[in-house]
Order: sequence, then structure tokens, then C-alpha cells
Amino acid sequence: MAIVDIRNLSKDFGGLKAVDGVSFTVEEGEIFGFLGPNGAGKTTTLSMLSTLLEPTSGEATVNGFDIVRQKDAVRKSIGIVFQDQSLDEELTAYENMDFHGRLYRVPPDTRKARIPELLRLVELEERKDDIVKTFSGGMRRRLEIARGLLHEPKVLFLDEPTLGLDPQTRNKIWEYVKNLNQTKNMTIILTTHYMDEADRLSNRVAIIDAGKIIAIDTPQKLKESIGGDIVTFKTSDNKAVLELAKGRPWFKSSKEDNSHVVLNVADAETNVADLVSLACGAGIAVQSISIHQPTLEDVFLHYTGKTIRTQEADPKDRMRRMRQMHGRR
Repeated sequence: MAIVDIRNLSKDFGGLKAVDGVSFTVEEGEIFGFLGPNGAGKTTTLSMLSTLLEPTSGEATVNGFDIVRQKDAVRKSIGIVFQDQSLDEELTAYENMDFHGRLYRVPPDTRKARIPELLRLVELEERKDDIVKTFSGGMRRRLEIARGLLHEPKVLFLDEPTLGLDPQTRNKIWEYVKNLNQTKNMTIILTTHYMDEADRLSNRVAIIDAGKIIAIDTPQKLKESIGGDIVTFKTSDNKAVLELAKGRPWFKSSKEDNSHVVLNVADAETNVADLVSLACGAGIAVQSISIHQPTLEDVFLHYTGKTIRTQEADPKDRMRRMRQMHGRR
């Protein structure tokens, strides 16, 4: 059963289309990953689903409630952990939780029982009376997750949940997310530009670029969809080697990435020797070559022609993000 249903959802900011006709569903109990570079439309989509922004066009329901006509019901159905911290640093962990519970009209007895339970879940029970400004980034993120669960939402939105955290803390957050999903059958939608995060956590992943959904499937099927192993090479004449490779039976597809060429090759460990022979036979020097199994980074490159790192370095993309952040309509 679909707990989130999105149909042709769009959001324009003064002629700038941040989200462009997005459609997908999320099943109850699913972890759904929204993968793309900064400025691709992930946070804008989440903001519409959580009723913080009204869509320019299209429709969406969360837990059966319309995001425009039934905002209060939607808000009661969701928990959200924002990309930017929203805790009160001058309050204690317990006070932050209690204040959130009061806003959501959680009865006092329920708050009293549930707050210690949730703080224990994120391993902050012993710090419940400490002021939040003394917490590390990872502790604050864990507290925000606990706070978002206090009113027992049907759907939890996590916007870049591990942004800026160290690898050890990121892994810990991933464990909490997986545990929530498995023990409470909670539907979780997370936005991320970290490939490993999307791959490790998500039952399905939607790849978004420039406001459009490029592909949706399980991480494994997305990786299988590009066909073959990944061979990245650099030679003294990449274009000439690429033309030679296109005629071979093991060649599947190719993309040029800055000074390198990326090939999808069937049985690369066996056939890469043929690629090197082709180059050497044509008098072309091979400067570097590597082989690896497909990753979601390769999937993004395959479908968009760019890496996420390239996208984030793009000046137009930065301008898009600045205009959205400052609300220029």
C-alpha cells in the first residue's frame, strides 16, 4: 500500500523550476532514498510533502491526506529532521523533546513515558539534562531523530541526515535508521547526495537531477541496468581508443568524464587486456586504467552524463541554490 503518492509535482521560483513534474509512490514500511546533487530538487520536494511549501502544480498525498487541502492531518502524520539544525541550544535534551511534544499535543503522561524511551533509543538518556549547546554534531542529529519520533509519525522525513558528520557517527545514524524501520515498520524518506548512504539504507532509490526524476528502482537493479563492469581509462588519445573499443563484442556503452573515459564492459577482468592491446596496437600510450563493479555513482553518470561532484561544482547549480535559499521569486 502506497503511503506517499506523488503525481506530476512541480515547484517554480520566479521562472526557475526547482521540481519539474515529479511522480512516484512510496510503500508503507519502505526506506525510500532520494539521491541527487545539491540543488537537484530533493529538499524542495520534501518541503512540499511536509507542507512547508505549496506546489506550483501537481498533487500529492501523505498517509492518505492531501498536502494542500489537509495540511494539519499531513503534519500529524509525519516527523521531519531538517538538513539545518532546529534544536534550541539553550534547552536541555529533555526540554527540547518535551517542547516538541507539547507542540504536537502529545498528552503529558505519554510524553513522560515516551521521552526517556526515545532518548535511550539514540543513546542520549544519560545526557537528558545537559544543555544542547554542549552536544557534538552527531549527538544533536540523534536528538533530532528522537524528537521527530515523539508523536509516533507514520512517515519520517530525513533531509541529508548525516551531512557533515564523521564516518563513525554516520554509521551509527544508519544503524538507528535501519532499526527504526525494522522494529516499528516506519516509512522513511531520506534525501542524500552520499552514494553509500543511499545504497546501504534504501529499499528503492529515486535519482533526481535538475528537478526531474531520472530513474527509480532498487540500488541493485539500478546498478545492473547500466550493464557490465566499469572500466575507467586515460590515454594519450582517449577518443581514438574509444572508437576502437566500440567495435568490440564486450563493449556496452561509454561516457567521457573530464580527462577520462568510462566504459561499461562485459566481463572486464578478461576483456580489459583486449582494450590495452587495441591502444598499444594503434601506438597510443595507456596512462591509467582501473576496473570496478558498478556503483550508484556510475548509475548517476550513466543517466546524466555527469558525476554528482561535477554537478555540485557547476556555477548555474550554485546560483540555483542561492536563489532558493534567499527566497528570490
